Amino acid sequence: MTTRTLFLSPRVTATGHALADAARRRGTRVETLRDWRVPEHERGAAGASLYAGPLFADAVARELGLGLLEAPEDWLARLPYELTLRDVEFTTIREARQLRRPAFVKPPNDKSFPARVYPDGSRLPGPDAVDDDAPVLVSDIVTFALEYRLFLLDGTVRTGSRYATGGELDVAPLAADPRRSEVLSFAGRLVDSGLPSAVVVDVGLLTDSGWAVVEANAAWASGHYACAADAALDVVLRAARPEEEFAPADRRFLRPTPVRD
Repeated sequence: MTTRTLFLSPRVTATGHALADAARRRGTRVETLRDWRVPEHERGAAGASLYAGPLFADAVARELGLGLLEAPEDWLARLPYELTLRDVEFTTIREARQLRRPAFVKPPNDKSFPARVYPDGSRLPGPDAVDDDAPVLVSDIVTFALEYRLFLLDGTVRTGSRYATGGELDVAPLAADPRRSEVLSFAGRLVDSGLPSAVVVDVGLLTDSGWAVVEANAAWASGHYACAADAALDVVLRAARPEEEFAPADRRFLRPTPVRD
């Protein structure tokens, strides 16, 4: 039987520690990489997985032989209005810089610039900081009363956590939340929305409109808040694993990773 190894980035977060503890409990090997190069003896390690931020993942994924699942960049923009309760456009930052109104602007799957409300497009980073063709999501400004993080495996919520109330950090397990049944019911509407088999989705209750998707995130880079670490680890291990292990249905969701010199 192949021994699984969970690799962590040099800067281990609270979620990294929680996942590492969960991995060790089940006999999974855990290794913290010391820099942005994978040691020769670890390259192409059988049964590798990874928990790390996008930039670090891009740097080491090929050396580890990993595929990384993530939602399509335009996923949120393609959802029907009844799942977003706001207009969301998938475009380039060049186009977004032409905005003459306030909007919430974010990179789809990375953190190349801050995701927030911009008074207009002139306040977005310039071409010296972000390439003109970089994709962005531009959405109407809405206010979420409650926000939840959900780790999904094959369309089923494996674990969840409230993480914000009224825009302020407010962390509690979904299992103990009075809105749990509403959250799970809404999450069930996302089963056929075009997501990979292992992913994190944030959902929220708008102040005056109902339930809506906040965004999708890569499981291998998402904080777990008060989610059960063992259940979250199941999703991470599915989302970041040797590329040859992915079924055809998931291959279209693999993150393009650069080839290093």
